[in-house]
Amino acid sequence: MLEKKIKKLRRHRRVRAKINGTAEVPRLCVFRSNKHIYAQVIDDEKGKTLVNAKGVLAKANEVGKDIAKKAIEQKISKISFDRGGYKYHGNVKALADGAREGGLKF
Repeated sequence: MLEKKIKKLRRHRRVRAKINGTAEVPRLCVFRSNKHIYAQVIDDEKGKTLVNAKGVLAKANEVGKDIAKKAIEQKISKISFDRGGYKYHGNVKALADGAREGGLKF
């Protein structure tokens, strides 16, 4: 169990070393719990969350569409995707696909 957490933390640090959200291209950050999946669009320069969405883990695609809709209302169309140390498959991939379907580019 501890080794699993350490591997996730290493992946997260590696991802965050390369990705930084700006005002022009904010960061779409994903957090996954046992029941829910959360998504935030963050401007790291100001340290502000611009848009957020939450939903049941089984409907990750809909959460992605919801975050895309809210971001486009805020005139945000291009983002950088921060998978938060999670492997890019399953619900994280479904959220990313939903965000792409909603009109976000990354």
